Amino acid sequence: MATSADPPSDSCNTTARRQDPTSHDIPQVRDPHRFINDLDPSAINGLIDRLESRGKEPAFTCLFENYASKLGLSKSAKVLEIGSGTGVIARLLASMTDKQIHITGIDQSPALVKVAKQFAAHEKLENRLMFKVGDAHALQSVSGHFDAVIAHTVISHVTDPAMVLKEAYRVLKPRGTLVVFDGDYASLTYGFDDVEVGRCVDWALARTVFNNPVVMRHMSQLLATAGFELTEILSDLVSEIGQGSYFRSMADTYAPLMAESGLVPKADIDRWIKAQHRAIEEHRFFASCNYYSFMARRPG
Repeated sequence: MATSADPPSDSCNTTARRQDPTSHDIPQVRDPHRFINDLDPSAINGLIDRLESRGKEPAFTCLFENYASKLGLSKSAKVLEIGSGTGVIARLLASMTDKQIHITGIDQSPALVKVAKQFAAHEKLENRLMFKVGDAHALQSVSGHFDAVIAHTVISHVTDPAMVLKEAYRVLKPRGTLVVFDGDYASLTYGFDDVEVGRCVDWALARTVFNNPVVMRHMSQLLATAGFELTEILSDLVSEIGQGSYFRSMADTYAPLMAESGLVPKADIDRWIKAQHRAIEEHRFFASCNYYSFMARRPG
């Protein structure tokens, strides 16, 4: 099952290759979330800031609330969040209900687990939230333990989406619910006067940040192969027009990594990022991306 996509055409990579006449291959990129343990502390802090700021964006929290309101959790439900990051989604779930649900978050990054515990303690949620280091491809949980599993913007980053879904199936109770929420990042686009360069930068951003940028296009089949029954799909468009906050943060956080990838010339990226800031100042900013929530059930 393919979980990534080729660029819209060869022109973007041809532009990048012109910087290095000896190169004949598409530049290799490393999703910073997938390889977070290889990053230096300043880069990790940048991702922490990005995750926390994103979790406070009204447009983004609305998407979380759309699927969270459909979970139908019991008073003492046990929930697992795969790739819990700074714990922002776990905290939102715990704070939106007065039920004493217990949420376990696992993440591969010790640095993110550490700050997740700190944020939970600050909000006095440490009795309901537990965070630990773990691998989404090999969960250290007994089979049939959880009432719900949430994969919130993580399936686009993992090494093997099919294995992650297989593990989610294993740890769910019969009739337990899985939610896979993520974007279709081939739809990610920013306004830019040079349409061809803008198209290349859009795809370079998607390729740099997401190991599996179009995995949601295959999610129905992936879920069926893992044994799940698909129960509902929510489709949403996140856009910012005139002003930019969520998408500005995305551009600012990942532009340096995009420049290092070699997918497009650094001069084009510099010109593009300056144009995004100028568009915000002049109230003519535009950016958008499609997001989907796949809700599925482990059969009884």
